Amino acid sequence: MEKIKAYKSVWDAIEPTPADAARMEVRSALLIAIEKAVQSWDLTQAQAAKRLKITQPRLNDLLRGKISKFSLEALVGLAVQAGLKVNVKVSKKAA
Repeated sequence: MEKIKAYKSVWDAIEPTPADAARMEVRSALLIAIEKAVQSWDLTQAQAAKRLKITQPRLNDLLRGKISKFSLEALVGLAVQAGLKVNVKVSKKAA
């Protein structure tokens, strides 16, 4: 019988390395925060895209969760453009 392996996050389960999983976890958190900010504006997609200084198709990709289309650097830039403060917290890995 095969053992069931538990993961701390979905990214740990699907990414090939712990570093890749960590990057995806941060990208995911940023994407969700930006999406929530955009939704709170109560603007059309065209207006929100203009506010973020991106195209409407690019905003549509973000709102549809197409995380693979956004680098960590791009998401940090969009978060700042959305009026969000980005902090990085680094801690020792739990044993």
